Amino acid sequence: MEKQATYDLIIKSLNEKSSMKQDVYENTLRTFNMMKSIGFDIVREIKNNSVLKDKRVILDYRERGDFEFELRISGDLLIFNMHTNIFEFDKDHIMWRSSYIKDDHYRSYCGLINVYNFLNDSFKYNRTADLGYLIGRVFINKESHYFLEGKRQLGFLHNDFSNDMIEEKAIRSTLESIILYCLNFDLYTPPFDSIREISVSEIQAVNESMQIKTGKRLGFRFQADEDEMID
Repeated sequence: MEKQATYDLIIKSLNEKSSMKQDVYENTLRTFNMMKSIGFDIVREIKNNSVLKDKRVILDYRERGDFEFELRISGDLLIFNMHTNIFEFDKDHIMWRSSYIKDDHYRSYCGLINVYNFLNDSFKYNRTADLGYLIGRVFINKESHYFLEGKRQLGFLHNDFSNDMIEEKAIRSTLESIILYCLNFDLYTPPFDSIREISVSEIQAVNESMQIKTGKRLGFRFQADEDEMID
């Protein structure tokens, strides 16, 4: 009897939980492919509108595989990466307070798209010691509800998980918000004491591959400009 009960639980989990995770994955992949298409369109529209006065300012779109693409926005590089696994909110997450999740805990299982901000020169000059920052991540569940967890304005513009559905208009708005945040997230000079010592090998490498570490907030706490992650 106990063996049969265990077997029944396995079948129930496969029919419900595993099937639900497949739905979440498909929704996330569909969202990511829409992001690719809309990201490409945004870059093309800006280029075609000829509103950029300085031709040295470069915008570009490039795919880096099935689960990654990049937007080059002048001196910045935004990398969008879709994780292929499904995640559940940790038990301390604010989403557990919502009736939307309490009514159906399977709604808390989400696909994840991460957004990283790097300096374009870090890749151009192969500065492998340079830093990038996770500036946002998009969660999508089985019902195609979504929210954007991120820094400063990214954390409160798209956070109505109970009601917001992922669609083309929402994706465009999300991408435009990310691009604007990236443009306003400036490179700071690191504190003098953090770089006053340098090895012979590091200075020799400068002319070869620019190996002195660079990042937008190098030497500073990332929260120094009051842009803490919003839960």
